[in-house]
Amino acid sequence: MVVEWTGSGPSLLLALDRTSGEPLGVQLQRALREAIRDRRLAAGERLPSSRSLAVELAVSRGLVVDTYAQLEAEGFVVSRAGSGTVVATGAAAARAAPEVAPPVRPTRPDVDFEYGVPDLGRFPMRDWMWALAEAARRLPIAELGDEEGAGSVELRRVLAAYLSRVRGALATADDIVVTSGFRQGLNVVLRALATGGVTHVALEDPGPTEHDRIAARAGLVPVPVAVDERGLDVDALAATPAQAVVVTPAHQCPTGVLLAPARRHALVEWAVATGGVVLEDDYDAEFRYDRQPVGSLQGLAPDRVVAMGTVSKTLASGLRLGWMVVPPTLRRAVLDEKLLTGRGAPALDQLALAALVESGRYDKHLRRMRAIYGDRRRVLVEALTADAPSVELTGLDAGCHGVLRLPAGVGEAEVVDGAASRGVCVYGMSRYRSDGATAPAELVIGFGNVPEHLIRRGVGVLGDVVRGLGA
Repeated sequence: MVVEWTGSGPSLLLALDRTSGEPLGVQLQRALREAIRDRRLAAGERLPSSRSLAVELAVSRGLVVDTYAQLEAEGFVVSRAGSGTVVATGAAAARAAPEVAPPVRPTRPDVDFEYGVPDLGRFPMRDWMWALAEAARRLPIAELGDEEGAGSVELRRVLAAYLSRVRGALATADDIVVTSGFRQGLNVVLRALATGGVTHVALEDPGPTEHDRIAARAGLVPVPVAVDERGLDVDALAATPAQAVVVTPAHQCPTGVLLAPARRHALVEWAVATGGVVLEDDYDAEFRYDRQPVGSLQGLAPDRVVAMGTVSKTLASGLRLGWMVVPPTLRRAVLDEKLLTGRGAPALDQLALAALVESGRYDKHLRRMRAIYGDRRRVLVEALTADAPSVELTGLDAGCHGVLRLPAGVGEAEVVDGAASRGVCVYGMSRYRSDGATAPAELVIGFGNVPEHLIRRGVGVLGDVVRGLGA
């Protein structure tokens, strides 16, 4: 589809050589023909007005008018009353277009139980627009330049107060570093640790995908450490050469278990005794159901824990806003690495998030979403009980995903493929295991972005597939 430029439209890159001795009109005609043949100017696209092009090229308007008239006579352009001069349809037919296979568009499933995706349709757009307007009103002109390395002072002030109050963190604005999301933060911290002499980093197994690749790119050796029903096995961690570990203690990704109290303390003791660093991904801490909130690990050992959070699960990942609470001993190295990887999140968005949190609109949104996700969780439990009673459901204490343990004799891959053939996407636990093992056969099922009627429909299909394979 051709772009409908409004107003005078953008400039047009054309070169005229005033030293060649060739008439400028001849050069301009040739340059425009080539632009049309090369499809830099598409069929139906409007050319600049004769007046604006004459000013841009520093030639007389009459020369441009004569050029357009010649190209129209040749069939390259068409003059339309009220629309100016546009490229004629078929003007570029002299040059055969290269044969390019049409892109293969994946079929969109009817139901997608991908985990880690919030309900994007419930994004608080009105509140976010208010926050952007408020940020624009309050934005100091100086902050339109390169930001301070750690991010907006205003956002760091608000985040420090919020995390101290809601997550039990021990933080001041000077401890906060704003990032463009969790992944940037993880890259920055791992590189800072590698620069400081750390060689091995432990990762939960099963755990989030691609963390091993991020660690390797930072120059670290990733070491998988098993996760069981009580979370990360700290004794197994202590037996490795790891000097740092990445954990999701509030709602383990992807098993959904909570790091047991005894292991929380054991992990802190490991960090203190070995001089190790704990990278705490505060994943899913905001959404809890059958238990009281559990504070951040950072509150137990602020000198040994880097607490990392984002708005990806609470608002939308497309905002690209996150933060880290960094111990003083790591702050300089982290800021140095951040400077080399990018300038961080846009200044206006940072102030908008600060306004959203400080106004109470952020907490209001969380309360609303907590109720919605709680209802979807209930529907998921009811649907599984009715349509797939042989499947065991775990990991639902918090967050927006759980784990389905398949009955004996039913293969993980067969269920994934069978459900996909009927328009339902489910995801095997094997994709999160370091060795790709498919036993025990389990599925990770997210419900954050799945309405209740589609949860029932998807579980109905899943139950049919499981029963068929069991038979």
